[in-house]
Amino acid sequence: MSNAPYEPVPLIRGFLSYLTDERHFSPCTARCYGVDLRQFVEFVIERHAIKADTAAETRALTAPPSGSSTVTSLIRACDVELLRAYLAVLAEKGYSAASMARKIATLRSFHKWMEKRGHTSSNPMTMIRTPKQPKRLPKAVSVETVERLLAAPDDSDLLGARDRAIFETLYSTGIRVSEVVGINRGDIDVVGETVLIRGKGRKERMIPLSAHALKSLRHYLAMLDASGLSGAADPAKALFVNKHGTRLSSRSVRRKLSKYLGATGLDPEISPHTLRHSFATHLLDNGADLRSVQELLGHQSLSTTQVYTHLSTSRLRESYDRAHPRAEAS
Repeated sequence: MSNAPYEPVPLIRGFLSYLTDERHFSPCTARCYGVDLRQFVEFVIERHAIKADTAAETRALTAPPSGSSTVTSLIRACDVELLRAYLAVLAEKGYSAASMARKIATLRSFHKWMEKRGHTSSNPMTMIRTPKQPKRLPKAVSVETVERLLAAPDDSDLLGARDRAIFETLYSTGIRVSEVVGINRGDIDVVGETVLIRGKGRKERMIPLSAHALKSLRHYLAMLDASGLSGAADPAKALFVNKHGTRLSSRSVRRKLSKYLGATGLDPEISPHTLRHSFATHLLDNGADLRSVQELLGHQSLSTTQVYTHLSTSRLRESYDRAHPRAEAS
């Protein structure tokens, strides 16, 4: 999709800067917001048959929100009718409930920001409801499956040791793939057996490391230090690096995981996030309390973590039906 319809609109650029500079959203997340807003801008342009002009848009940013046909003025004067027309177009195009909910959430954040900054006197998004979505339980795999995956990398060389340490860390901590690649050398406390994680919104949390993860990390670090890679021992440098000594990307981790899944014949749908789901589910299966799991996962709301309770309960039901002598109906 071309950037042309959205780049000249300083209102949109201002909102995206707010997301990265003040809310500390990742550049990737801000881009996703930008894609959604660009689509809305394109709808406004097409509906009113106008053309975005950089100079006019800049003038409209400080002018009254009505009386002008610039994109900025039309967005500032946006009402419920325009929003419902836009959502109707998306529905006609076959967008799923989840996609619709995301685009509504983007518009809700954008209009709330506009109202707060004085770009509009009212917020029409208060009249728009988010469509209900079917509850989907997160996918988790068995402990045996996780064990097979963790044993897949050959840790006799540096890259294999790195991959084993990555997978062990993901399952030991339940962190996101973006968080694991963001770990620096100095974030690992081998003595305290913890790792410092910088999560969403740059919020930090300290997470304990399992004995297996520590063993893998020690082995990897010893091989990394012996590798001669420039700056490998610098506490501010990336912990998990590629063969050139630069930080691994989230995409690289997913690609490595896919390679090992293929080599072991495991479900190719398993992802780094599957390890996160499995971590939470296995903890709850073994008696961990929900608040602790919430803290470990870095969830702001307990309700986000509660979905794992349902998953754990469903497994408990399966075990009950298999084991209890009077579980089967006669």
